[in-house]
Amino acid sequence: MRNEDKKTIEDSRIPLLVADHLVYEYETGSANTVRALDDVSFTIYPGEFIGLIGHTGSGKSTLAETLNALLTPKSGSIYFKGEDVFTKGYDRKKLRSHVGLVFQYPEHQLFEETVFKDVCYGPKNIGMSRKQAELTAYETIKKVGLPDECFYHSPFDLSGGQRRRVAIAGVLAMKPELLVLDEPTAGLDPKGREEILDMIAGLKNEDNMSIVLVSHSMEDVARYADRIMVMDKGKKLFDDVPSEVFAHADELEKIGLAAPAVVSVMHRLKEAGIPVDDRMALTTDEAVSEIMKAFGV
Repeated sequence: MRNEDKKTIEDSRIPLLVADHLVYEYETGSANTVRALDDVSFTIYPGEFIGLIGHTGSGKSTLAETLNALLTPKSGSIYFKGEDVFTKGYDRKKLRSHVGLVFQYPEHQLFEETVFKDVCYGPKNIGMSRKQAELTAYETIKKVGLPDECFYHSPFDLSGGQRRRVAIAGVLAMKPELLVLDEPTAGLDPKGREEILDMIAGLKNEDNMSIVLVSHSMEDVARYADRIMVMDKGKKLFDDVPSEVFAHADELEKIGLAAPAVVSVMHRLKEAGIPVDDRMALTTDEAVSEIMKAFGV
């Protein structure tokens, strides 16, 4: 549940992950050099649900792949539980069991002949015994809401939404503390998108897992995120609770991001003299509640 009456970042908490002045370039040294990350710093705390948003080419996917050291920055570093993951000798394989990454297209990380074998692969790869891996896989497949009849089907015979659940289950089976999802609802219909996002939000609530949701949908991050980071041309433009980020509607529109429609409606109601708190209504349900309160209903 969003907590708008205080900042997400509290100095008294111990950071889970710290990104320190990250710089990442493609085709460094050539005429086509692109700086995908330009001096990006932030901190992730246990149990946070962070929406990472930006237009195409803003650097959000590059940032996602840097968080578990799939990409190595030109400069800067990632500290996981206080350790620099880019130092010589650091066990990055172990890191990827703690910082799980789900790619945008699940077929990129599904390859076994059955769903059950695919979800077992990660736990076995990090050293779980066969029995422990199979038990963990069974529990995880049930957790993501797949029916029993899917267990021994090929993942490639499933629907897009079900494949997405299998991909997430394969990462969850390694019991990560931070789950990074790159556009996990891309290509899904509205019902499938809502089901996947509700399931992801449940992981945070049930397991106190930290979530980074990479998305282009302002509506999705408004509904689910405790905190939003906005990327633009490789730089971090905003990093705050949703109400504060959406207060910068003009700046967001200039970089190709529109605030959720409900936010715009609430701004107009306030401008028309209706006594609503437009900063507290980011979803349809919140807007209805605020409007009813304004009219004494």
